[in-house]
Amino acid sequence: MIDEIQTLINQYMEWLRDKTTLKDVEQDWVQITTPHLDRHNDCLQIYVKKQNGGYIMTDDGYIINDLLNSGCKLDTPKRQDLLRMSLAGFGVQKKEDALEIHATAENFAFKKHNLIQAMLAVNDMFSLASPTIKSLFFEEVDSWLNLVDVRYIPKVKFTGKSGYDHMFDFVIPKSRTAQERVIQTINRPNRDTAEAFAFKWIDTKEVRLAESHAYAVLNDQSNTIPGAVEDALKNYGVKPVRWSQREDIRKDLAA
Repeated sequence: MIDEIQTLINQYMEWLRDKTTLKDVEQDWVQITTPHLDRHNDCLQIYVKKQNGGYIMTDDGYIINDLLNSGCKLDTPKRQDLLRMSLAGFGVQKKEDALEIHATAENFAFKKHNLIQAMLAVNDMFSLASPTIKSLFFEEVDSWLNLVDVRYIPKVKFTGKSGYDHMFDFVIPKSRTAQERVIQTINRPNRDTAEAFAFKWIDTKEVRLAESHAYAVLNDQSNTIPGAVEDALKNYGVKPVRWSQREDIRKDLAA
């Protein structure tokens, strides 16, 4: 089983390398196009420039401005706190509307990974812009966990076997009757978001407590969830749970 999972991780790394392209742009900046997709199914791009013996990496304001232009406001204290928490977990700063991180030659790959993960997290967390939607999916899950008396720690960062950091939405500590449980909300359930979560869970699982369990809470309020998404998550040892069926796991999480 370990050899099989290692092969999958190696394939993932090769995919990242093969699908990443570079392009010189103005004023000594280099544009990096990654295979990671945003909510429009466009490849995420970051910009890198040498600065003070190191490197500065930025999304040039893409993520925040895209959300604002789509009508997703970030002006409530709770959403501002959630944004700060998400960015701080990856060591990413918000400079005006740009997401930014600084790196050295030694930690460049690690910092690039963190910036991309922060972009994906913010993009997915705040992608509900419709005026008929009063709360974010993360907020709904958070409220439900409180309502049903589930104790948890929000926005927890673990370092995986690869050395990369991964942030999970909620972690329920081990109790006398249940093992540690990790919960990730997936607002846009599709192949890419499912595989992204599966990879970080696989990378993290080996360094976590024995018998830790992972749950992926899938937003089926405004999305049609392909059966292949749930099958893929199960194959990687993750329990998929549709939001409409959340009561099915209530006892497991409260234990």
